[in-house]
Amino acid sequence: MSDLHDLLTAYWPHIVFTVTTVAGFGAAVHAAMTKRDVRAAIGWVGLTLFSPLFGAAAYFVAGINRIRYTRVSQQRDEAMVYYAREPQVEPVDVVPLTGPQFASLKRLTNCISRFQLLGGNLVQPLDGGDEAYPAMLQAIRGAERTVALQSYIFDHDPIGCEIAEALIEAHRRGVKVRVLVDAVGARYSHPPIVRLLKKNGVPTARFMTNPMGVLRMPYANLRSHRKILVVDGRIGFSGGMNIRAAFVRALALDATNRDTHFRYEGPIVAQLQSVFAHDWDFTTRESLTGPDWFHHDLVPRGDAAMRCVPSGPDRSINSTHDVLLGALAVAQRHVRIQSPYFLPDQTLIGAMITAARRGVRVDIVIPGKNNLRLVDYAMMAQIDQLIRHGCLVWRTRGAFDHSKLLSVDDAWTYAGSSNLDPRSLRLNFELDTEIYDRDIAAWVSARIDAAIANAKPLTLESLQALPFTKRLRNKIIWLASPYL
Repeated sequence: MSDLHDLLTAYWPHIVFTVTTVAGFGAAVHAAMTKRDVRAAIGWVGLTLFSPLFGAAAYFVAGINRIRYTRVSQQRDEAMVYYAREPQVEPVDVVPLTGPQFASLKRLTNCISRFQLLGGNLVQPLDGGDEAYPAMLQAIRGAERTVALQSYIFDHDPIGCEIAEALIEAHRRGVKVRVLVDAVGARYSHPPIVRLLKKNGVPTARFMTNPMGVLRMPYANLRSHRKILVVDGRIGFSGGMNIRAAFVRALALDATNRDTHFRYEGPIVAQLQSVFAHDWDFTTRESLTGPDWFHHDLVPRGDAAMRCVPSGPDRSINSTHDVLLGALAVAQRHVRIQSPYFLPDQTLIGAMITAARRGVRVDIVIPGKNNLRLVDYAMMAQIDQLIRHGCLVWRTRGAFDHSKLLSVDDAWTYAGSSNLDPRSLRLNFELDTEIYDRDIAAWVSARIDAAIANAKPLTLESLQALPFTKRLRNKIIWLASPYL
């Protein structure tokens, strides 16, 4: 033992140097061989070679995609294939619903999403928590067989407790209830709502609590940002809204945050249930099957054609990114975009600029007051690229708006949980829907236009008028935008 101690004492600098060099070189090789984005590869290789110890540690925690490159990916893919099985139906002709340019977009999304485009859906937009939460509570309280709820944030506050009590009551009367909350999002309130649910016997789980198989801790860069509620396999809710008192006017008063959610009936509900069952199976190893959970009900409930577009750091990593590129390519008159966190990559920026140069009006609405200050700084560092080439950028007045909406030519809508930022487009598990329906697109367009009517336009002059120190700060924060 003494000899070992003497050896370590004499040669510890050499041992540390060897270990750090091997770790840094190994991390650099792994990054070069596995990263698909050359900028990410260059960044990680540079960090791990110039700072081997810190760089290797940072790469191990934040740089390795443990979903895409381990057996977890195979498990997720196999589960999705199983749960995504749908009855074969006649292809939907979207031209009468939206216009001839959208036939090519439908063909593109056929190649991107595992789900079919299904007609006969009823879509009800819900503007804010004052419309969404009562509708969700009504559905839960009327449940007869099953309730599946998934959320990124499910706060332990008055509205969270009201929904939790509805879930508990449903469980007590014999309804099968499953609740899935993201492991990072569950920490937004203390005590977490999952304790209340579990205490009352409701089967509840946290998504990605233990991704590395060693420590029971959330993996911050692989979050489930999805929002899903399915009741009896027949009524579905999805969109951008978490469960928080901040979205209820009676609780938040003048500081009430805005958001947009949707209530669905028709064949699309089976797709929402499939995404939830897939994530629940991955998290708990419990399979949700049978008629209680799934009703592949093709009886028309409305006129909208739509499908789910799941995305995440697995095999569907570029799904939303590619759909957005396709939508911008087919636009002929007007693109409206609303996102609280607007940090598109250069490819998407180029697509928006190209649309504007073709004569398409491109309106981009972002919050005047953002709840994530660092993200807002980064947004201001690159927004000039769009303004310079003809896109119109608007900063809303009033309370924070968390909506994620896109409409094209007042005919096609893309809505859900995805922000236009690196985290949503590459790191988070997200769920969006594409909707071929003029009435829904008109509602979304009108909502965005109303925000524009009360917004302040951003100009190159106003951006240049910012003090140099603020512009420098924004650029520095922008460099870290992939991890904000």
